[in-house]
Amino acid sequence: MIRTITQQNFIDYFNTWHGGDYKNKFTYDGKISLFNYLVELEYDMGKQTEFDIVAISCDFSEYENLQEIQKLYDGINNIDDLRNHTEVIEIPNTTKLIIQDF
Repeated sequence: MIRTITQQNFIDYFNTWHGGDYKNKFTYDGKISLFNYLVELEYDMGKQTEFDIVAISCDFSEYENLQEIQKLYDGINNIDDLRNHTEVIEIPNTTKLIIQDF
């Protein structure tokens, strides 16, 4: 059984889910960008996926900028290097990035 999650539901779940600090895992704009990425991924795969806030929170992290990621991961010289290692979600009008952790 799959429930349709709207952008607002997605944001609300992160802000109110009990059992973890999901509210602060991503910024508001980060949640919107992540939601849009996941919806597009479903479309590209041609199938719906189950919403799992814990899995999403474990799989993705938001960073202030590329330099913050470079401090954590060796061998990342630029955004293209990062894209060669993982999924990268750019948050519009900011330097912030969400990546799938690797």
